Amino acid sequence: MRRKLVFVVILAVLAGLILFGYTRTRSKAEAANTPQRGMGQMVVPVAIAQVSQKDMPVYLDGLGSVQAFNTVTLKTRVDGEVTEVAFREGQDVRKGELLIVIDPRPYKVALEQAQATLFRDQSQLTIAKRNVQRYSELFKEGVVSQQDLDTQQSTEGNLEGMVRADQAAVDNAKLNLTYTHITAPFDGRVGLRLVDPGNIVHATDTSGMLVLTQMHPIAVIFTLPEDSLPPVLKRLRQGPMSVDVYSRDNRTHLSTGSLLTVNNQIDQTTGTVRLKAVFENRDSMLWPNQFVNARLLLDTQKNATVVPAAAVQRGAEGTYAYVVKPDNTVEVRQVKVGVTDGNLIAVNQGLEPGDKVVTDGQDKLQAGSRVRPISPAASSNDAARFSQVVGM
Repeated sequence: MRRKLVFVVILAVLAGLILFGYTRTRSKAEAANTPQRGMGQMVVPVAIAQVSQKDMPVYLDGLGSVQAFNTVTLKTRVDGEVTEVAFREGQDVRKGELLIVIDPRPYKVALEQAQATLFRDQSQLTIAKRNVQRYSELFKEGVVSQQDLDTQQSTEGNLEGMVRADQAAVDNAKLNLTYTHITAPFDGRVGLRLVDPGNIVHATDTSGMLVLTQMHPIAVIFTLPEDSLPPVLKRLRQGPMSVDVYSRDNRTHLSTGSLLTVNNQIDQTTGTVRLKAVFENRDSMLWPNQFVNARLLLDTQKNATVVPAAAVQRGAEGTYAYVVKPDNTVEVRQVKVGVTDGNLIAVNQGLEPGDKVVTDGQDKLQAGSRVRPISPAASSNDAARFSQVVGM
């Protein structure tokens, strides 16, 4: 019994030693991960960035949609059977390129008939002109009367009118024959075809045979608030204005073009004005009826003081930033901000190029706090550990 008691005591001692060692090791690990304390003050891990100086563009942003310069639904002007579809769906075609052929044989026959009638009446007109010439000579000699001469001249006039009508009929037959070959009226992209070889089409059909859309160049119509109109008009008088368009999520840059014109009236219901920009669209990134975000370059601020947008904080007293001093303490500095471009913001007052500002971890700071600059990638992990240590 005594041996058993001694054995239990030995086990308890060993367990205590193991627990003590584990606790001491864990305490050392936590101490290593705990932010440093200097002179009784907590050191806060933060991400910092240096204030820089660069040219800052001033943009006006608006919502818009892509519109083709020319869009046409091609229809037939003559009746007949479609004998040939000379394009592929989605094909880019040039102006004058053949697209569809309607059976031309009936119109060739009609042309030949009109030409035969013209030839017959021309022959009769030739005889009538010779008769008028002979009767004129006989009238001078007193052989025929004035009435006979007038009759021959009237016959000549009637035949000349018939010849002109025949010539018009020939021209009309030629025109109808031309209509059997449907060509592209401008450079563009062919949509889905609406007819197949063998279909009978009529000039009175309401539906077309294909839709042709001009893709190069292409236009974007976008809107801006009416308050932006005066500076835009002033800048437009000075020269061309650049316009960038982005995808609907504003992440993908699609194309760069120039402002063409401003609409001649303001929409009273929305208080906006419509603007039209032109794009070469060489890579076909813009598509008709596509919704886009347009950015009109209004001006460029030269040598602006620029910081990451994350460095600027907003509070009850306005906008401010935490500036890191050489002794790794921070001060709160009031700033006046200007234009924003993506993740950058221009500061008009309060910061100077070369200053270091806090971009992550501001929620743990106050004036005079001591900080430890870290890389932006590690700032989130260190900030999380800091929150656990201080019990936040």
